[in-house]
Formats: sequence, C-alpha cells, structure tokens
Amino acid sequence: MAEGDAVCIVPWGEGDLELLEKLLGDPSMMEHLGGPESPEKIADRQRRYEELGSSQYKITLETGEGVGWVGFWVRTWRDEQSYEIGWSVLPGFQGRGIAGRATELAIERARGQGRHRFVHAFPSIYNEPSNAICRKLRFTLLGECEFEYPPGTPVRGNDWRLEL
Repeated sequence: MAEGDAVCIVPWGEGDLELLEKLLGDPSMMEHLGGPESPEKIADRQRRYEELGSSQYKITLETGEGVGWVGFWVRTWRDEQSYEIGWSVLPGFQGRGIAGRATELAIERARGQGRHRFVHAFPSIYNEPSNAICRKLRFTLLGECEFEYPPGTPVRGNDWRLEL
C-alpha cells in the first residue's frame, strides 16, 4: 500500500449514499454483478446498510476519505448457516491492497461475533482481483458454483470458504 493508505472500516452511515451510488451505480464497478443498480435499489440498500448492527462498513483511508465498502451477512449455503462477505473499492483506489486489508478487518469482526464457523465469498470466475484477494487471505477454493445476482441474472462464481 502507498503512504497514506492506512485502511480503516467504520460502520456504514447516513452520509454514505454518494459513495454507494459510485460503487453500485457505475457499470464498470458492477460488471461481474449483473450491471448497475437502480437509484431506488441503491437508496433501499443505503437504508439497510445504515441500520445499527448491519455489519456493513465504509472503507476509509487514514485521511477519513471513503473509498469503498465491505460487509458480511448471514447466509444459508448448502444447508449450513455461515457468513457471506463482499467488498468493493472505487477504481482510483484499486490495486493498492485496500480491499484485501478491509476484508481482513471485516473478517476479524465476523470472527469476533462467534456466531458461525465459516465465511464464504462468491466472486465471479472472471473477477480475477477478487479471486486473488480470497487466495491471499487463505480462503479455500471449494469449486465453481452457479447463483443469481441480482435475482434472474445467472452468475458463475467461485465458492471460497474461510474457517473463522
């Protein structure tokens, strides 16, 4: 990481809608996730993310600048309850290790809750940077899987699992 790239995660807040619009409303950012979300869907997501205890975090640099999102949530996958984790970093800040560090911090928070044994990540098989983060953080690749995101849009992804 470059100097000044100390990474923090802070709970998602009321003033973070503009960042979410940049992350989810940009076709290049949503290339592997079915395309950009509508303004209505982003506003709904903002409301859910800012709820107390949502486990959704704004990624900030030491300066306090918001550069992305990371979060986890409970998911039932193959008849087992676990966490699913996801992340997104603005294009101008990619390639610096920010997403990987923020994901590590979120994993520590999930581990601290002590509720589930595993956390899964499901990046598209074509999203090499996100798959590289999973490898770097020592997730185990369980194989390819198919799912829909958003509902109705098929995605071929990798099922990565990390024991908490």
